[in-house]
Amino acid sequence: MKDTYRHKGLRKKLIETLHEKGIRDGRILQAFNLVPRHLFLDKAFEEWAYTDKAFPIGNKQTISQPFTVAYQTDLLELKTRDKVLEIGTGSGFQAALLATLGVRIFTVERQELLYKKTSDLLKKLGFNNIRTFLKDGMEGLPEFAPFDKIIVTAAANDIPTALLSQLKIGGILVIPIGKERQQMCKIIKESERQYKRIYLDYFKFVPLLKGLNKD
Repeated sequence: MKDTYRHKGLRKKLIETLHEKGIRDGRILQAFNLVPRHLFLDKAFEEWAYTDKAFPIGNKQTISQPFTVAYQTDLLELKTRDKVLEIGTGSGFQAALLATLGVRIFTVERQELLYKKTSDLLKKLGFNNIRTFLKDGMEGLPEFAPFDKIIVTAAANDIPTALLSQLKIGGILVIPIGKERQQMCKIIKESERQYKRIYLDYFKFVPLLKGLNKD
């Protein structure tokens, strides 16, 4: 697993693209500089790893477009040592970025093969502070709740009530909502019964599915 000068140069160009598209948080841009995205992709896609595009990672899943990853991360308003739940580990790239930003990551994946592959990869890359779980993302991770922030990297038709209940008061949930195309939603938990919902830009995500897939 090599990270060459060429890769580093391509990362700088990607960071310039993200900045041009509106990502201004220097911490997020620096995290993109520190986490080599090509290591989270199949070799066939390595050449295009630093283009602002999504790519397949197997099991009908994708690694999200870098701008989408940065956009969701920005909405979380992360603070050092925040306790963060990620629904949809996927390639592990988003979790690696969050860990690089100094938060405590708990990440859930429903696809067993992807869970094993990504868990092994994160350990190989030295991300021993990321806790991975093979679980139904719709149910969250109640045994480790409450969380300061929750990020969902797949599209839901509705906001899972289990995730809302696992959010701290004052916490933020970022989730794409919709079927054909999805609107990003930022939810702030103001009290046990009150939530502020902010609907933002449209994106394209794979669907958030219920249950485990052990195929």
